[in-house]
Amino acid sequence: MIERPDHSHRLPDQLRANLRLVFVGTAASTRSAAVGHYYAHPGNRFWRALHEAAITPRLYRPDEFTTLLELGIGFTDLSKTGAGMDHEIARQSFDVLSFRAKIETYRPKTIAFTSKKAASLFYHRPTSAIAFGRQKPLSDFPDVFVLPSPSGAASGHWASQPWRDLGERIKAD
Repeated sequence: MIERPDHSHRLPDQLRANLRLVFVGTAASTRSAAVGHYYAHPGNRFWRALHEAAITPRLYRPDEFTTLLELGIGFTDLSKTGAGMDHEIARQSFDVLSFRAKIETYRPKTIAFTSKKAASLFYHRPTSAIAFGRQKPLSDFPDVFVLPSPSGAASGHWASQPWRDLGERIKAD
């Protein structure tokens, strides 16, 4: 099931039951909101990282994001109404309860936060308390990974190993 946006700056969730992996961002970037595609900025490493970590069989483009459902990969954000860089998004637009409800409804095998900021909002902890990689299991919740942000604005914190670890983990399932 694909949820359709009711705000022009909102990206639609790409979710259905029993996906093998759901990527979770904080909110759409300004570029992604403008074009309607996840991780659309040319400087964003997301699509390249997916392919290099062998999560996808080829390099996909941002405008192909809907086709990843065929591979068992979905997308959502913690804020469906905000757009821009994390510090530009109103804190009250982050809706962790709705996110949890989506995950409980669709039951993916693994979720991957695409930044420490997204994970910190979910766990209600400071980003400094969040480690990259697989997280401690939560009762009755999918496996959780935290990945370095693929945003070009976060390039000083980039590391590909957590992405490769995620690729290895989902291949093992």
